[in-house]
Amino acid sequence: QVHLVESGGGLVQPGGSLRLSCTASGSIFSINAMRWYRQAPGKQRELVAGIGSFGSPEYGETVKGRFTISRDNAKNTVYLQMNSLKPEDTAVYFCNADIRSTAQSRLPLDYWGQGTQVTVSS
Repeated sequence: QVHLVESGGGLVQPGGSLRLSCTASGSIFSINAMRWYRQAPGKQRELVAGIGSFGSPEYGETVKGRFTISRDNAKNTVYLQMNSLKPEDTAVYFCNADIRSTAQSRLPLDYWGQGTQVTVSS
Protein backbone atom coordinates (compact mmCIF):
# COMPACT_ATOMS: atom_id res chain seq x y z
CA GLN A 1 0.00 0.00 0.00
CA VAL A 2 1.40 3.36 -1.08
CA HIS A 3 0.01 6.80 -0.33
CA LEU A 4 0.85 10.23 -1.70
CA VAL A 5 -0.18 13.19 0.42
CA GLU A 6 0.02 16.77 -0.84
CA SER A 7 0.12 19.91 1.29
CA GLY A 8 0.77 23.61 0.94
CA GLY A 9 -2.16 24.77 -1.15
CA GLY A 10 -4.23 27.81 -0.30
CA LEU A 11 -5.35 31.27 -1.33
CA VAL A 12 -2.72 33.73 -2.56
CA GLN A 13 -2.82 37.09 -4.31
CA PRO A 14 -1.56 37.51 -7.88
CA GLY A 15 2.22 37.83 -7.90
CA GLY A 16 2.52 35.82 -4.70
CA SER A 17 4.20 32.50 -3.97
CA LEU A 18 3.28 29.10 -2.60
CA ARG A 19 5.26 25.93 -1.99
CA LEU A 20 3.57 22.58 -2.44
CA SER A 21 4.88 19.38 -0.91
CA CYS A 22 4.03 15.76 -1.63
CA THR A 23 5.28 12.87 0.47
CA ALA A 24 5.06 9.21 -0.46
CA SER A 25 4.63 6.65 2.31
CA GLY A 26 3.96 2.96 2.69
CA SER A 27 5.59 0.04 0.93
CA ILE A 28 8.29 1.77 -1.13
CA PHE A 29 11.41 0.22 -2.62
CA SER A 30 12.20 2.96 -5.11
CA ILE A 31 10.62 6.02 -6.69
CA ASN A 32 11.28 6.87 -10.31
CA ALA A 33 9.78 10.02 -11.77
CA MET A 34 7.68 12.37 -9.64
CA ARG A 35 5.36 14.90 -11.20
CA TRP A 36 2.87 17.67 -10.49
CA TYR A 37 -0.32 17.97 -12.52
CA ARG A 38 -3.13 20.47 -12.20
CA GLN A 39 -6.76 20.59 -13.20
CA ALA A 40 -8.86 23.74 -13.38
CA PRO A 41 -12.68 23.63 -13.46
CA GLY A 42 -13.92 22.60 -16.88
CA LYS A 43 -10.42 21.87 -18.16
CA GLN A 44 -8.34 18.77 -18.73
CA ARG A 45 -5.63 17.76 -16.31
CA GLU A 46 -2.27 19.11 -17.47
CA LEU A 47 1.32 18.32 -16.60
CA VAL A 48 2.95 21.15 -14.66
CA ALA A 49 6.40 19.75 -13.94
CA GLY A 50 8.27 16.47 -13.56
CA ILE A 51 11.59 15.32 -12.15
CA GLY A 52 13.52 12.08 -12.45
CA SER A 53 15.26 10.07 -9.75
CA PHE A 54 18.46 12.08 -10.07
CA GLY A 55 17.06 15.44 -11.13
CA SER A 56 16.49 16.56 -14.73
CA PRO A 57 13.41 18.71 -14.16
CA GLU A 58 10.99 19.48 -16.96
CA TYR A 59 8.21 22.07 -17.06
CA GLY A 60 5.04 22.87 -18.91
CA GLU A 61 5.29 25.92 -21.12
CA THR A 62 2.87 27.98 -19.04
CA VAL A 63 4.97 27.72 -15.86
CA LYS A 64 8.55 27.87 -17.16
CA GLY A 65 10.57 30.49 -15.34
CA ARG A 66 8.03 30.79 -12.53
CA PHE A 67 7.79 27.29 -10.98
CA THR A 68 10.59 25.08 -9.69
CA ILE A 69 10.29 21.38 -8.98
CA SER A 70 12.69 19.61 -6.62
CA ARG A 71 12.81 16.42 -4.60
CA ASP A 72 14.33 15.02 -1.44
CA ASN A 73 14.87 11.31 -2.04
CA ALA A 74 15.68 10.66 1.62
CA LYS A 75 12.22 11.94 2.54
CA ASN A 76 10.36 10.52 -0.49
CA THR A 77 9.13 14.05 -1.07
CA VAL A 78 8.69 16.26 -4.10
CA TYR A 79 8.21 20.01 -3.93
CA LEU A 80 6.80 22.64 -6.24
CA GLN A 81 7.87 26.22 -5.59
CA MET A 82 5.43 28.50 -7.35
CA ASN A 83 6.36 32.15 -7.81
CA SER A 84 4.74 35.04 -9.68
CA LEU A 85 1.40 33.30 -9.44
CA LYS A 86 -1.37 34.30 -11.82
CA PRO A 87 -5.15 33.83 -11.60
CA GLU A 88 -4.88 31.26 -14.39
CA ASP A 89 -2.74 29.09 -12.09
CA THR A 90 -5.86 28.46 -10.03
CA ALA A 91 -6.49 24.71 -10.01
CA VAL A 92 -6.34 21.55 -7.97
CA TYR A 93 -2.74 20.37 -7.98
CA PHE A 94 -2.06 16.64 -7.94
CA CYS A 95 1.10 14.76 -7.15
CA ASN A 96 1.98 11.70 -9.24
CA ALA A 97 4.80 9.20 -8.86
CA ASP A 98 6.10 5.98 -10.40
CA ILE A 99 6.87 3.66 -7.48
CA ARG A 100 8.23 0.15 -7.09
CA SER A 101 6.95 -1.38 -3.87
CA THR A 102 9.50 -4.19 -3.60
CA ALA A 103 12.80 -5.22 -5.15
CA GLN A 104 10.87 -7.96 -6.94
CA SER A 105 8.51 -5.49 -8.61
CA ARG A 106 9.22 -5.68 -12.33
CA LEU A 107 7.73 -2.33 -13.21
CA PRO A 108 6.80 0.75 -11.20
CA LEU A 109 3.14 1.50 -10.61
CA ASP A 110 1.49 4.86 -11.05
CA TYR A 111 0.22 6.55 -7.87
CA TRP A 112 -1.73 9.76 -7.32
CA GLY A 113 -2.35 12.04 -4.39
CA GLN A 114 -5.76 13.41 -3.48
CA GLY A 115 -4.97 16.93 -4.67
CA THR A 116 -4.56 20.31 -3.03
CA GLN A 117 -6.42 23.47 -4.05
CA VAL A 118 -4.48 26.52 -5.18
CA THR A 119 -6.47 29.70 -5.66
CA VAL A 120 -4.87 32.88 -7.01
CA SER A 121 -7.15 35.84 -6.51
CA SER A 122 -7.15 39.38 -5.19
